[in-house]
Amino acid sequence: MRYRDSIKKSDKIMTLSVAQLKQWHLPVNPINYAVSYEYISNNKPILTATIKQQLQSNKNLDGFFMEDIYKQFVLDQSKFRDEIISDLSTLLNSVKNNSVDSSSSAQILIKQLDDNIPELLTDDKKKVRAAVAKLHKASTLFKKQQLRLTEQLKNSQNKAKELEDELLEVRKEVYLDPVTGLHNLKSMSKYIDTWQSKDTNTQVSAIIISVDHFSQFSLQFGALIGDVILSKIAKKIGSYVDDSGLPVRSGHDEFIILIPDIDDGIANEIAEKIKQGIEKLRFVSVQSGVRLPQMNISFGVSEMENKEPINKFMKRTRKTIN
Repeated sequence: MRYRDSIKKSDKIMTLSVAQLKQWHLPVNPINYAVSYEYISNNKPILTATIKQQLQSNKNLDGFFMEDIYKQFVLDQSKFRDEIISDLSTLLNSVKNNSVDSSSSAQILIKQLDDNIPELLTDDKKKVRAAVAKLHKASTLFKKQQLRLTEQLKNSQNKAKELEDELLEVRKEVYLDPVTGLHNLKSMSKYIDTWQSKDTNTQVSAIIISVDHFSQFSLQFGALIGDVILSKIAKKIGSYVDDSGLPVRSGHDEFIILIPDIDDGIANEIAEKIKQGIEKLRFVSVQSGVRLPQMNISFGVSEMENKEPINKFMKRTRKTIN
């Protein structure tokens, strides 16, 4: 129940949410329920539109899709973003203040030197002693300020390291698929933008891979074993991609490999090797010792057209699967 909804309204939405999941042929688990609740509530128009688009395209609402929707639209990441922004703002202000203090301390010392050096050159011993005393005082103060600034800088560096570690974990959550460890669609968009920002003429080739009859496999052996098999297939797929390429989990039983600056011929050769490699994999259930069915894949190859929207590119690429 959302805090903004009355108990009566929430009860009604809860009932409709469960009924909606049954209509979608999805289990009533926390993630699916949360998405369905938002869909029925219609409080997030983009979430609703995304689901309707998926249904209008005659695509199933599977666990992969629901998890993606949940992460994108239901999880409250704004609080985390606010905390990160606040921490970064504090860190930057600290560094800025340290720089100002250091500059101010240096200027004070320089002024003391400028004011007292002429006195050191006189023959008046009294003036010389007074000048030395002032310089010693200024030097001692400068050293204390520098020690304090050094400690503040060390604290800032430690805080920066903590933020860096936090951001690294967030990047994993945002850009990596939790089941396979491969990149997700959000990461794919980011990489394509990066490649094309460096060179607008960069040609991006795609190898799309679909695991044959995987829905039936999951129904027979269960979602948990299905995820294990997918992770092993993903690892095999990733082994054929070097640092220049990007392996992505683009659907429940679908993967796509993006490789810049290669032609269709080479992409087809890579796809054939992946197909052969996956078909050689053998799977045995650890619990029962039963040998699981051999996995086969179908694939397609395409090239991204100049300034082609990613959704259109994905749709066109899927049509090449054979």
